[in-house]
Amino acid sequence: MQVYVELALLENFCMDFTLLYCAKLVCKNRASFWRVAFAAAIGACFAVVFPLFKLKGVWAVTVKLISGAAICALAGKFKGFKAYFKLTGVFCAFTFVLGGAMIAIFSLAGLEYTGGTGYTLSSVPIGIPLFGALILIICARKIAKKLKKADKTTVNCRIFSGGKSVEISGFFDSGNSVYSSGRPVSVIPLTAALKIVDESLLNEEVKIHTVAGSKKIKIFTADKIEIYSGEKTETVKDVKIGISPRPVGGAVLHPDLLEE
Repeated sequence: MQVYVELALLENFCMDFTLLYCAKLVCKNRASFWRVAFAAAIGACFAVVFPLFKLKGVWAVTVKLISGAAICALAGKFKGFKAYFKLTGVFCAFTFVLGGAMIAIFSLAGLEYTGGTGYTLSSVPIGIPLFGALILIICARKIAKKLKKADKTTVNCRIFSGGKSVEISGFFDSGNSVYSSGRPVSVIPLTAALKIVDESLLNEEVKIHTVAGSKKIKIFTADKIEIYSGEKTETVKDVKIGISPRPVGGAVLHPDLLEE
């Protein structure tokens, strides 16, 4: 089977991107699309040049595992080693499952593929349609998110900071996509914020996008927030809170807040 370097690069990039992005989704990692793409490009380049090293046995397996761990480190944004190991573990699991499934399908169908060379390149380049399907899913999710109406179910919550607390009603807004350092930001009115935090201590800012355009708002980290919904109480610690310049209104809670 004749192997073209361009096709090998393309298929391995598509395969690595698909596996990395799926791992990112499962682990709810905040890494950007382009960060994952960069890591996939590095992985594809390594896969194509790996055969030149002519490594075999334990050394070949070791180098492949190290390369996989390296592209996972490039692909994600991590708060600590636990998050990194989680993403790497999911990526490896997906790789083994998909690799085994591909070999089984090719064997049953009598299709030709190259293996043991650092990459798998089949006569049917399955990585490319997988990549196309993933891009379609990503676009569909983004469109669905924009079209989805905000959940206006009202809840009561109490925010604690520096020994003080304030109670306020609010709702989870699916249109709130504000993050700071990879963590979701909920927004409360200035009047409520001043009851628990000194305005002179607000040195952190984050950019938000509204119908009127982009602007920066002050944010702080509250000790915790308690959310009351019926008889159920949810508690989230170390919550990022943004301050709306509007003096009145309720809390706009981030849809990912309870996943923290």
